[in-house]
Amino acid sequence: MPKKEFYGAQPPIELLRQWMDHKGWYERITKEKNWMKIQDIIFVSAMGPPGGGRSFITPRLLRHYNIITYTNLGAESITMIFNTILNKFLGSFESDVSSNITKLVEATQVVYKNVELKLKPTPIKSHYTFNLRDMSKIFQGVCAAHSKTIVKKEDLLRLWFHEAQRVFGDRMVSDQDKEVLSEIIFEQTNSKFSVEKAGILT
Repeated sequence: MPKKEFYGAQPPIELLRQWMDHKGWYERITKEKNWMKIQDIIFVSAMGPPGGGRSFITPRLLRHYNIITYTNLGAESITMIFNTILNKFLGSFESDVSSNITKLVEATQVVYKNVELKLKPTPIKSHYTFNLRDMSKIFQGVCAAHSKTIVKKEDLLRLWFHEAQRVFGDRMVSDQDKEVLSEIIFEQTNSKFSVEKAGILT
């Protein structure tokens, strides 16, 4: 975004750059085409690396920005953060539930990484971009559980499966992608919790 023209130009970006270079635009409505000087504007933008529907941004525009970046959190930091959150909410549940919190956090990280690897954004699926906010939404849904209804490991996994489908699956554009997501999740329920697919869907 925005899509490049045949010769590589991006007119919307050039319009923004014109203001940044000259502090205004020509008025196109009138015959005289008067210069309009526009004051007191601050541009705040967000961008990602090119690819998956994101175009390369010209350095002529980038030179006007102060660029702030951050590194991704490591697996240990993510585990510590979400373990703390889940222990706060699920620590008082039955032992069959509370004893599986660490495994649930690990499984969610693996699902998140596999979704990024196997369901990459393309021009048709440019919205297939996921971040830690999506992972936190899964845990937010899990933390809405009630101790009277979530009493077994299988109950917790059914809720987790539902939340993962809601967060990731609702963005999928085809049944094939939804199947890929389901298989990614079922791999984790089987390997980390020894619960088969049938135990989740029943």
